[in-house]
Amino acid sequence: MLPTTPSFRLDGRRALVTGAGRGIGLALATALADGGADVVLAARSAAEVEEGAAAIEARGGRAVAAILDVCDFSAVADFFNRQQPFDVLVNNAGTNRPMPMHHVSEDDFDAVVSLNVKASFFVTQHCTRRMIEAGIPGSVIHIGSQMGHVGGPNRTLYCASKWALEGLSKAMTLDLAPHGIRSNVIAPTFIETPMTRPFFEDPEFRASVLGKIKLGRLGTVEDLMGAVLFLASDASALATGTSLVIDGGWTAD
Repeated sequence: MLPTTPSFRLDGRRALVTGAGRGIGLALATALADGGADVVLAARSAAEVEEGAAAIEARGGRAVAAILDVCDFSAVADFFNRQQPFDVLVNNAGTNRPMPMHHVSEDDFDAVVSLNVKASFFVTQHCTRRMIEAGIPGSVIHIGSQMGHVGGPNRTLYCASKWALEGLSKAMTLDLAPHGIRSNVIAPTFIETPMTRPFFEDPEFRASVLGKIKLGRLGTVEDLMGAVLFLASDASALATGTSLVIDGGWTAD
């Protein structure tokens, strides 16, 4: 008797993606909707998430927009109190302020750590409370970075926050596993998006990045879409407390 391949489908499940207005977040929301989930796209910008949700609906998916500043913790609490429980959370909202470590101000530090770490913690806390109340065996997916596994010049703040996210996810795994909830990280290399594209117009920077990506190309948002579908679905039912590094081989040496 042959075993049955676990399903990658997400029909009947609700998913929340933060920072979903564009780039990686919008792509991940699209992947989850393509997999059959009802997706809530959350971000501070109403226009972007509304446009994204409409585009997903236009291609046959189910999506709605939600205006949410994940650094406004009272708003986060209110948001989850008003929502039905989610089956899948994708913590994608994040920021970066690349600069030499000696140029970093307290404001820079607080801005990066507050969004990348503190907001991720409290969004997950509120979301998983509702999962536990509803008895949902959910999946939490944090969008980290290869910089949560290595260091990089002018990336002290970003590396600190993404290494912290890796540790946060592992510790959350231990608290959430008794409730059947999984916590994992997707850790991409440099992904070409409208926001990052201007950086790659610098030939020296582009060459330095491509010199470390062993497959010889920048990442695309499509490179992450299968990963989020895997971690959200029953196909990854035993995967928790781990990091799926999608870096073209950057961290291999």
